[in-house]
Amino acid sequence: MPTSIENIASIVATQSKLVKQASIAYLLMDSRKLTFPGSTLFFAITTANQDGHVYIKELVQKGVYNFVVHTHFDTSSYSQINFIVVSDVVEALQKIAAAHRAEFDYPVIGITGSNGKTIVKEWLAQLLTPHYNIVRSPRSYNSQIGVPLSVWGMTSQHNFAIFEAGISQKGEMEALANIIQPTIGILTNIGTAHEAGFFSAKEKLAEKCILFENAATIFVPHNLVQDIPSVHNQKVITWGNSPLATLFIQQVVVNNGQVELTGMFNKGTKKLVAPFVDKIAIENIIICWAILLHLGIDEVTIQEGVLQLRHLEMRMQIRKAQNSCYLLNDSYSNDLSSLALALDYAKQQAGNSPITLILSDFLNSPAASLVKVVELLVAYPIRKLITIGPNLSGLFVQENPLRKQGCAIYCYNSTNEYLSVIEVADFKEEFIVLKGARTFEFEKINAVLQLQVHQTRLEVNLTSLANNLKYIRQLTGPNVKLMAMVKAFGYGSGSVEVARVLQFHHADYLAVAYADEGIELRKAGIHLPIMVMNVDAAAFDALVQFHLEPEIFSVGLLTEFQQFIQSQALHNFPIHLKLNTGMNRLGFDMDQIQFVCDALKQQSDLKVQTIFSHLSASGQPNFASFTNEQLANFNQAAESIEQALGYPVVKHIANTGAIAMEKKFHLSMVRLGIGLYGIGAGKLETVVQFHTTIAQIRKVAAAETVGYNRSGKLSRDSIIATVRLGYADGYSRQLGRSKGSMWVQGKLAPVLGDICMDMTMIDITDIPGVQEGDDVEVFGSNLPIEQVANWAETIPYEILTSIGQRVKRVYIQD
Repeated sequence: MPTSIENIASIVATQSKLVKQASIAYLLMDSRKLTFPGSTLFFAITTANQDGHVYIKELVQKGVYNFVVHTHFDTSSYSQINFIVVSDVVEALQKIAAAHRAEFDYPVIGITGSNGKTIVKEWLAQLLTPHYNIVRSPRSYNSQIGVPLSVWGMTSQHNFAIFEAGISQKGEMEALANIIQPTIGILTNIGTAHEAGFFSAKEKLAEKCILFENAATIFVPHNLVQDIPSVHNQKVITWGNSPLATLFIQQVVVNNGQVELTGMFNKGTKKLVAPFVDKIAIENIIICWAILLHLGIDEVTIQEGVLQLRHLEMRMQIRKAQNSCYLLNDSYSNDLSSLALALDYAKQQAGNSPITLILSDFLNSPAASLVKVVELLVAYPIRKLITIGPNLSGLFVQENPLRKQGCAIYCYNSTNEYLSVIEVADFKEEFIVLKGARTFEFEKINAVLQLQVHQTRLEVNLTSLANNLKYIRQLTGPNVKLMAMVKAFGYGSGSVEVARVLQFHHADYLAVAYADEGIELRKAGIHLPIMVMNVDAAAFDALVQFHLEPEIFSVGLLTEFQQFIQSQALHNFPIHLKLNTGMNRLGFDMDQIQFVCDALKQQSDLKVQTIFSHLSASGQPNFASFTNEQLANFNQAAESIEQALGYPVVKHIANTGAIAMEKKFHLSMVRLGIGLYGIGAGKLETVVQFHTTIAQIRKVAAAETVGYNRSGKLSRDSIIATVRLGYADGYSRQLGRSKGSMWVQGKLAPVLGDICMDMTMIDITDIPGVQEGDDVEVFGSNLPIEQVANWAETIPYEILTSIGQRVKRVYIQD
């Protein structure tokens, strides 16, 4: 619901410089996600590593003319721009959202807790959609910035809101409570998450309950009701296995993939069947059941809705699809906010591929919302739109702005109608976004389009990868550039997909091993500078054609490349000089530095972008003196070259191992390789997880053996599981014969016998309840890759880069 810039300025009650009228509909913190410049208000938020004020000039050039800035920012250079000047930009954002929330008097649910917030929110939204027009937090927008953005989505067209609030330390909830102002509060549970931010579990509970201080009704687990702070004239509803609970769970029966719940509510017996059997899902569905019963939803409607629920994949996933396509499946919900998020991510990851959107109707949405759908889609480079549902079909069959800008539009009334005519051959080298409400069963479309490969998969969490990049920048500071290594197929994770994330987050340089790798990135739309580390004369033409920058490491290569550039009549072609300071692999030796100086001074053919070397034992204390000697030799040689060149040059020697060492190793740039994927010292997040599934389970007597060469010898009657993974997938044969293990149902299962080409056998005798089809973690958050590498007597680099191309890569955005 747009509001005037004058009104917003009055809310934050501070100085402002308003020179023109403006109607604000969109709040923006990330300059890369700009969609509607004329109606956007940009908040120049400053963090430890980013200063939003540096993007103001760029945004002004793109048409933005409304900004909230800190008092230290000089606005005098901008005469035709609106500025709201504040002492705390984040606080101003929160005040604006709180004032917006106060304009609406329909029910607002505020959810907090250690776990389950997002699942409960999404399930409640699905279950209540037939009765209300709901606005809710997109995905897991529950932070100090995410909550204001969520609440800003409230409009007069809605009549119910559900927002989640997450905190990690004391003092954070008050601001979120002021923004959400819930009329109904939900506490899902109290667990161990974010324990470090609180003195005790009791303190954490008290902080979370600040959210509910002014709510009329609160829902809490019965086992916590005695511990929550005093309740002031609030109706407290509890659930649990105590007869004193408002919803007393009398019986939980798991039967044939479902759970049958029996409970007492308001002195009446209630029954519910849910399509889940795991403990966490059952707990979450009981919370939803209690709320629906309190809201007066009849039991038949509740039962019908619950049977349609499914486990939600709360992360956007990108998979390879048929005919060289990519498929972004974000079809667990559909509303304007989550659609915008999905399209933002598609624009980031699509590169040069055209974007195809398959979109379902928005359930229970007024006609005005459909008009906003058109406005939103026009702002994105969508080449093909396929709509599913009568409302969108009626909207898009007529002439509209999207069709006028060249988008092909196809409309179908139902998913089954579309499935009856879908042709996989119609999709080629496209980036396909699936965005649909749960009831439209888009998983059927996903099954048709997805590339059918075996169930072993490598999950690459692109959010964690970006977080690792941010963490390294915290270590180096804002003045040190960053070169990211994406060689060897992005360490097995996918060079193009990883490079797109790095480009989005403003890495300074990429590095690949060979020109072919750089060419692939260029063809995928990567425009960052790319250094090629292993170059010969055969690649010279490609370097020029695709704007790739070679690493020059020898006298012969320097001479040969300089002659080539002269023959092409080119000038100032970028190169990188590699010096050998002790690695003894590639690079100019110290006694060749004078030749380099003589060859490069007073010439205009080549422009040295960086000078670098490689530490051979970084991060190993027993070689500290040698590492320091390498740095000293490098600095001396680089200074000589820089003086000969007559201009400053970026210098780098620190790889991941050295980044965590003293800052003297950072120089003017660092090279981030394995640390990008969460491997190394410090607070790095796990990026890559390797999973497979169980193909078959069998009982094997103690007298028998397992696998080739009868190498799997049993000492007892055993239960053996065969998993869909072998050495052709990159699982080292070194892990056979009980050297390695896999993670199954929370326990380690030893590998039995020799690793086969396509299969591996594991011992699950001591792990109850394992079934065929169950997931198996090869390495990841439960079984670190470092441990697997240790078992295989190798290093994590080799484990990652050995994973076969037939293994399906799944790219995840939290």
